[in-house]
Amino acid sequence: MSLFKPTDSELEILHILWKEGPSPVRLINDVLNGRREVGYTTTLKLMQIMNEKGLVKRDTAAKTHIYKAIAKENDTKNNLVADFVNVTFHGSAMNLVMQALGNTKSSPEELNDLKALISKLEKQA
Repeated sequence: MSLFKPTDSELEILHILWKEGPSPVRLINDVLNGRREVGYTTTLKLMQIMNEKGLVKRDTAAKTHIYKAIAKENDTKNNLVADFVNVTFHGSAMNLVMQALGNTKSSPEELNDLKALISKLEKQA
């Protein structure tokens, strides 16, 4: 796992790599351009920086370089959530959950999933 916290743009590229698997810059750029206009050289430069940071690894064996996510999806999400909870909610996951549930409408399925998670956590305590 990289020691670097990905920027929003880097996280967007990581999401593509986690979904698509190892990919050339062209594919990443095409996916990004499906959302908003991004120049190929901008995507390439960002991925080169991500390679230097250790977020991705570049395979240069072929003419077209292939990039692979080194940062693991679950580890990255856990670290980002932990940082967010610590900074924004002074380390209280309860305050985060209460804020999220108070500001959005949850479906009955989501509430049932939440109840099941609480039950599971109570059994582990």
